[in-house]
Amino acid sequence: MFPSRWRETASRSFDFGLALIGGFLTLPLMLGVAAAILLCLGRPVFFVQTRVGQGGKLFQMIKFRSMPATKGQDGNLLSDEERMTNFGRFLRRTRLDELPEFWNVLTGHMSIVGPRPLLPETILSMAANGVLRCSVKPGLTGWAQISGGVKLANDDKLDLDLWYIENRSFLLDLEILLQTPFFLIFGDRCNDKRLNAARQRHRRLAEFDDAHTHRPPQ
Repeated sequence: MFPSRWRETASRSFDFGLALIGGFLTLPLMLGVAAAILLCLGRPVFFVQTRVGQGGKLFQMIKFRSMPATKGQDGNLLSDEERMTNFGRFLRRTRLDELPEFWNVLTGHMSIVGPRPLLPETILSMAANGVLRCSVKPGLTGWAQISGGVKLANDDKLDLDLWYIENRSFLLDLEILLQTPFFLIFGDRCNDKRLNAARQRHRRLAEFDDAHTHRPPQ
């Protein structure tokens, strides 16, 4: 096994190289998406939000804006469902809104492959699992994204993310990268085999914790 620092260096180099190439190749597409957002939604083009990175560190994730800032009579923003347009749905379904996250990879806050970055309050609600989920960098694509994506319940996404962290390897990352375009083109599809493996891991750990919690004193 390579020392941890060498694995980290290799992983960072891999991420930086892919993000640089990906950002360069998709630059014309990003310019087109930006122009379409200006035309359909107006300014601003980007949506910036605080997310949780590796080790619980906060960073500013950047995406293309996919919803207008429409407000109700009370002056508050309408719900996401009320503000969502067909154009916004298209951006999200094709993941085009996530292209600017190449910048987050270049700056070292994200990886190409990993669990998707979540809000601080969402990570906090996961308790110990939230800490474990933040043991790796969040990614542009991940195991949960190619195993069902938006069709999955939040608990299933968490189980898949934790399974990935426990089993992550270069070959697994490569599998995720190679399969991601398929789901971008044809849409999310649940993978029962992967879900069952992740759920079994969850049940196994729950049974272990339960056994040790209720163990009689020696």
